[in-house]
Order: sequence, then structure tokens, then C-alpha cells
Amino acid sequence: MADNGGASSDEEEVKGLESPDVVTKYKDAAAIANKALATVLKGTVAGMSVIKLCALGDKVITDGAAAVYNKARDASGKKLAKGVAFPTCVSVNHCAAHFCPISTDEFASVTLAAGDLVSVQLGVHIDGYVAQAATCAAVRDAPADDAPTVTGKAADALTAAHTAAEAALRVLRPGRTNADVTDVIKKAAAAYGVEPLEGVLSHQISRNVIDGEKVIINKSTTDHKVDTVTFEENEVWVLDVAMSTGEGKARETVARATVFKRNAGVEYMLKMKASRAVFSEITAHFPVFPFSVRALPNETRGKLGMTELAAHGLVTPYPVLYEKEGAFVARVQVTALVLPSQTMPVTTLSAPVATSEVMLEDEELKALLAQPLGKQKKKKNKGGGAAAAAVAAEEPPADGDAMDTTSPSA
Repeated sequence: MADNGGASSDEEEVKGLESPDVVTKYKDAAAIANKALATVLKGTVAGMSVIKLCALGDKVITDGAAAVYNKARDASGKKLAKGVAFPTCVSVNHCAAHFCPISTDEFASVTLAAGDLVSVQLGVHIDGYVAQAATCAAVRDAPADDAPTVTGKAADALTAAHTAAEAALRVLRPGRTNADVTDVIKKAAAAYGVEPLEGVLSHQISRNVIDGEKVIINKSTTDHKVDTVTFEENEVWVLDVAMSTGEGKARETVARATVFKRNAGVEYMLKMKASRAVFSEITAHFPVFPFSVRALPNETRGKLGMTELAAHGLVTPYPVLYEKEGAFVARVQVTALVLPSQTMPVTTLSAPVATSEVMLEDEELKALLAQPLGKQKKKKNKGGGAAAAAVAAEEPPADGDAMDTTSPSA
């Protein structure tokens, strides 16, 4: 059983983006996430089972993490924890999030059909520094086919999500607020005639923390509001944008949660032997980051024990959410570093393979999208040293992992 993350020694100093080593770890985690995302998308072919795609994404992450930082040690002399920070989820059409079936439930047999809109979400960490990513694509008829172009209302949702994410990255700067980003998402949705999905939050993250207290809400309503916060230098954010062709509300239905996260600090004397065994496994192997029941040694026991664990708050479930039947949900997720001189997206945000018939006319969005993202590369100090390291830390990812910042064409 692969560990997806163990918090290193509590006494170890938690470094931020001021450290070039930390920036490098975020970039390296993002490179693995980008590869896993691309591999899963390549496998989205008619007839492919969703459970196999989820397992494939997790394997690419585990193998990629196993190949790096093998000589590195933390302050206590232990090997660095690395691996899955969020299990691969493949949500189809009106499924909004967290569809990650296990072999012992009724959804293990779900397969893809040509033309389905799939949303792939996953996360990687190296030494507790997380890179998360999500994107959408249409299912191909055959492996050799190019990804089909998304059209119709699904294309409107996908283009709106991508437009909002691109514009939001340009707003994600010190001195601006989460309300500014929410407003950008609202404008993009209105421009393409779709709805931002309620209940979706973007989180500030830090080492071993995937859901920080500072958040951006995808859609602010009377029932769903968050406190206004101001962005600061050297923060890391996972920007999460979800658009729907339906009413913008997702609900739990028949699919049960299979992704959970350990609630640190919560204790309870479990009554069932199976629950105690499962909790011991979680504490040992998944103390920090979300995990799938599929990652436990015994799925059947894990499924049984998780019910008692969740009932007493020892774990938090990530519910499988659905929009109304017939709707499409498009999700885009990108990890971004708010550096002093630029906001650097480290996970891929490629232009969608979609053709929307809607022309973007919102002048504020057009002005934002016209702004360059990033900065010109500086020449490295030939003498090396701290100055050269600082420049290197703020350089964008290598070309193979760089984000496509081209504005989407309507």
C-alpha cells in the first residue's frame, strides 16, 4: 500500500515560497500532476471503465513520485513523504465532483461513451507541497482519434470555465481580494450563458494543508458566503472553477463517497474491530491528505469501517455530487504561486478543445485576458549564488509543463 503523505516532524521548519527549494518542490509535484492528467485524458476512450482511469492516474502519480527525491531527507532524517495528494476522480457529464468508484460498489462497471464530457481531477505532493489540477475533455471513439471538439452548451460551460480561470489568475495578485475573483467567475458565466456551480471553493494551501482557511467561493449566494480576504505575496492557491449548463446546484444522489480525509485532532473509541483496523491504516498511511477507499489494503473492510469513522467525525467524506440529469459540468483547477513579481501557474491550463458559438463581449474580461501572465525571463547571474537561485525560483516551468495562457477563442 502506497502512502499518500505523512506529515514530517512537527519540529521541522515550515518553509514558504521565499525558499527556492520550496518553489522547486511545487514545480516538481506539478510536473507529475501534469503527466498524470495527460495520461488519464489519453485513456478517455469509449468503452473505458472509469475505475481503471482512476487507478491509472494514481499509478502515474505514485510511480512519478517514487522516482524523485530519493536521497533527500527531512530534518529528522526520514525520507521525504511524496505521492498522491488527492486521488484521481473522473466525473462524467452532469457529475460535478469526486466520482472515484471502488471495485466493491455498484458503480465499478461505469464506462465512458463517445462524446461524454469528462472532468479529471487529481493532486500530487512532494514533502507536503501540493499541486492539484483538473480539466475537461470529450471522450474519443478510438485511441488513435484526436480529442473531439466539444460543442453546444457543453462548449459554453467549458469555455466559460477556462476563461474565468485565465482571468482569475491575472486577478490573483497581492492587494486584490477573493471577492474580485468571484466577480470574474460570475462575469464569465454570464458572458457564456451558464451558471457557476454553488458550493465550490478555491483554497489557499501550504505544506501539508490542502484546505487552508482563506478561500475563494465560486458563486456567492444568500446561503453560501465567505469572508473577504486579501491576497498576499508568497501564497499558494488552488484555483477551482466549475461551470454548469444547469441551474448551478449540485446534490448528493445514490453514489456513496469513496474519498475521505483524516480529521486531525479528533479522537473516538471505535466499537467495531474493522473500524479500528481501518483507522490504524489511515493514521499510518494517510494522516494528512485525502485518499480513496480503493487505496486501503481491504476495500470491503474499508467500506464497512468508514461508515463508523465518518459518523464520529474521524474522517470527512468528499461527497459525489450531481447536477440535474442532462446538464453538463465543466471544471478547471490550477495551482498557482503568488510570487512577488508574478503569479505563476504550475499545473497545466491548456486551451479547451471546444467551439462555443458565443462571442466574448465583456470588456473587463477581454482587458484582463489581454494582460500578459508571467514576466520576461531574467538572465541568470553567471556567478551563481543566492541571486541566481532567486531568479531561477521565479522562472516558469519548463516548456513541457508550462501553462498555455492563450485566451480562448469564441
